[in-house]
Amino acid sequence: MSQNSLDVIGVGNAIVDVLAKADDAFLKANDIPKGGMILIDEDQARDIYSAMATGVEVSGGSAANTIACVASLGGNGAFVGKVASDALGEIFGHDLRALGVEYKTSPLREGPATGRCLINVTPDAQRSMTTFLGAAGFVAPSDIDPTQITRAAITFFEGYLFEQPIAREAFVRACAIAKEAGKRTALTLSDAGCVERNFEMLHEFIGGHVDILLANDMEAAALFGSDDVNAIADKARKLCPLTAVTMSEKGSVLIPRDGELVTIAPITPGALEDTTGAGDAYAAGLLFGLARGFSLEKAGALGSLAASEVISHFGARPAQPLKALAEKAGLL
Repeated sequence: MSQNSLDVIGVGNAIVDVLAKADDAFLKANDIPKGGMILIDEDQARDIYSAMATGVEVSGGSAANTIACVASLGGNGAFVGKVASDALGEIFGHDLRALGVEYKTSPLREGPATGRCLINVTPDAQRSMTTFLGAAGFVAPSDIDPTQITRAAITFFEGYLFEQPIAREAFVRACAIAKEAGKRTALTLSDAGCVERNFEMLHEFIGGHVDILLANDMEAAALFGSDDVNAIADKARKLCPLTAVTMSEKGSVLIPRDGELVTIAPITPGALEDTTGAGDAYAAGLLFGLARGFSLEKAGALGSLAASEVISHFGARPAQPLKALAEKAGLL
C-alpha cells in the first residue's frame, strides 16, 4: 500500500463521549433504556450530565472509534464528521489527528454545539447511551472529498448518521465516488432501534450501495426478521456481498454471498469492564484486514482481538497498541 493510500475512511457522527459508572436505578430515574441509545436535546443533555457520577471525557462517535482502532493496528485511516467551532470541537479534532488519523472536515460555523454522548456503564458492563447530536448530524454532500474517497480501500458509514436526511445524501455521493474508483463500501447498522426506524430505506441503501454489512445479533434480527443464523444468512446473501454478525461472547459469523459461513471464535478478555466500542473495534479489525487483502478468517480474528482489548477497560478506544497485540497473536 502506497504512503498516500488509506485503508479505511469513516463517515459518521463526530461526538465527544462522557463515560461514568451508574446503576439500574439511575437509568430508571432518568428514563434511559438499558443497553441502547436514544437521542436527546440540549436541555436533556444538560440535565443528565449534571446528575451523572464523575466520569471521563474522550473523543468518540462510533465510526471515529473504528478509525482510531484502524490507526492503532498500524493502518492509514481518515474520518469525515462535523463538529462546531467550539472547545469540544477542537478537542475532537486534536484527539483524532494525534492518533495519526486524517481529519479535514470543516467545522459548522452557525448552529448547534458539538455533539456529545452521555454513556452510563452499569456493573454488568452494559453501556446505556443518551446522545445529543448537535453539529454531528450536519454532514453534507459538500463534506465528501472525492480525493479522500478514491484513496481509501474501504469507505465505512455509520448507521447512526444514516438517520439524518442530509447525511444520507452524503453517503450516496461517497458511494458513487467509491464505486467509480473500484473501491468497496461498508455500513454498520449501529442500533436495532435505528434499523426499525429506517427499515425500508436501509434495505434500499444496502442493496444498492453496500459491499460489507456489519451488525450485532439484535441489529441483524431487526433487519432480517429472524434470530436464526441460517435464516439471517439466506437473506443476507441476497442483500449484500459480505455480512458480518457479532454475537458477544459467542464470537461472530461472516456470511459471504458465495461460500460457506465463516465462524470466528471470540477472544476472552482478562476482565470485562465496559462494552462501549466493542462493535466499533471489531469493525476496525475486520475492515483493516479486508483492506489489506487478508482472508475472512484472519480479518475476523483481528476484529475479535480488537474488540477483546477494548472491552477489557473503561472507554471505547484501545489502551494498548492493537498492532503489537496482533503481532504477538500472529495476525500481523
